[in-house]
Amino acid sequence: MSENFLRWKAKYDAQRERKGPFFTVSSVPIDPLYGPGNAAEIDYERDLGNPGEYPYTRGVRPNMYRGRLWTMRMFAGFATAVESNERYKYLLSQGQTGLSVAFDMPTIMGYDSDHPRAYGEVGRVGVAIDSLQDMEILFQDISLDKVSTSMTINAPASIIWSMYVVAAEKQGIPAHKLTGTIQNDILKEYIAQKSWIFPPDPSMRLITDIFGFAKENVPKWNTISISGYHIREAGATALQELAFTLADGFAYVEAGIKAGLDVDDFAPRLSFFFNSHTDFFEEIAKYRAARRIWARHMKEKYGAKKEESLLMRFHTQTAGCSLTGPQPENNIVRTAYQAMAAVLGGTQSLHTNSMDEVLALPSEKAVQIALRTQQVLAYETGVVNTIDPLAGSYFVETFTNQMEEGAEEYFRKIDELGGVLGAIQENFFQQEIADAAYRYQQEIESKDRIIVGINDFINEEKDKIDLLKIDPEVERAQVNRVKALKQSRDNIRVQTTLDDLKVAAQGSDNLIPKIMDAVRAYATEGEMIAVLKEIFGEYREQAVF
Repeated sequence: MSENFLRWKAKYDAQRERKGPFFTVSSVPIDPLYGPGNAAEIDYERDLGNPGEYPYTRGVRPNMYRGRLWTMRMFAGFATAVESNERYKYLLSQGQTGLSVAFDMPTIMGYDSDHPRAYGEVGRVGVAIDSLQDMEILFQDISLDKVSTSMTINAPASIIWSMYVVAAEKQGIPAHKLTGTIQNDILKEYIAQKSWIFPPDPSMRLITDIFGFAKENVPKWNTISISGYHIREAGATALQELAFTLADGFAYVEAGIKAGLDVDDFAPRLSFFFNSHTDFFEEIAKYRAARRIWARHMKEKYGAKKEESLLMRFHTQTAGCSLTGPQPENNIVRTAYQAMAAVLGGTQSLHTNSMDEVLALPSEKAVQIALRTQQVLAYETGVVNTIDPLAGSYFVETFTNQMEEGAEEYFRKIDELGGVLGAIQENFFQQEIADAAYRYQQEIESKDRIIVGINDFINEEKDKIDLLKIDPEVERAQVNRVKALKQSRDNIRVQTTLDDLKVAAQGSDNLIPKIMDAVRAYATEGEMIAVLKEIFGEYREQAVF
């Protein structure tokens, strides 16, 4: 330590320090001051590089937001395709630059709306999509070659994506013109979100089938969005989100290579999806470390040659788990800070949560405020005027290094357990997340961590806010629609395509063409899932006590 630093430290210690503890959202202790000694080992060319240059710590494009802003992509979907179509048109009219589809739970779990298990859940937390008919309605009068669409769907991603591609085909738009992303990340379902259908091996086959089909037919599409968001929402720390997400990403790379694909044929279309929580600098350091780790591993471990294979492009969503029911207007402020952290961290796409999402699906007013938050950030704050403005900060660079070191330690532990699938079977991820969530809750209950409006600064009066309510008639209308479809379509053709899909699932051919044939015949999602369940079976999680 320098003499100057020691002199300052003596003065600091002589002062009264307010009650701590001083730690991040992830419970990482923070020193009172960071200086040259903390970042002494950083080599600019090796560890940072210029924006758009290896290892991409400072951003994936040379000009970043001076070239173009991030995509403002508000996550939306509720009730039936009719209502969601109206919401999409409204968002586009308000300046949104990309669509992001939220599906209801029956769709996510592979059930048609008329299935007994769908009762009471149709259209509640997203839009109900049962067949190509619904997908056509969902994007009616929206030219799919003019908009980039993200779809948060996992286990049934191959089916829902096929419906989208065929819906575009019906509009006269060839698949090679389509741009967008499917989440398609089944590993994080086993780890955190629990919305699985099939066991891991056939699930990974469906993913690599999408990789292979898209390479030849839908080359501009991001074939997977490897999601740390739901890992973080389950209670993980920022470091766990970073490490577990990248470990999943490497597992998909290995699966693609094992399936006979060249890494440079599919890696450029891999994308990521991160959470932006409330601890400003921790989040920024996480994003910067993520880019560097991904680039180094892709180049040094997997032998990627194309620059596009080294680039970690990611979407960000502000932290739903940080939103509070009491004093919901406070959520506007939380979301604004989280959005700024995502932008200063170099995101390519951003969703800002609405203030009422902790209570219900967003109202039109709340979603407009959330979109305006991004627009104020882009056009009024000045943070887009220079690239990676926090680079060189002793604190940010130290924290970025610590993130990288911590992630590498997690990778070693995961490898020792046999990789991601082995670690899932050992419940490693689940236990790590549970322990972190428990610690966080203890900090809130002990008031070591203050959450405004929850354990301090509490208002006695109840907050009044208008919420979006889903009319029960929505479910009845959707059930009637899918029943009518099943009666009016060519059911002989439907059965033929389902039989062909079953035969293909028993073999090793790429399943996407067979799924698309069934989609064109207006087979429903539930019917296709049922056929695949016969061959693949269903996943059952091992209980932990």
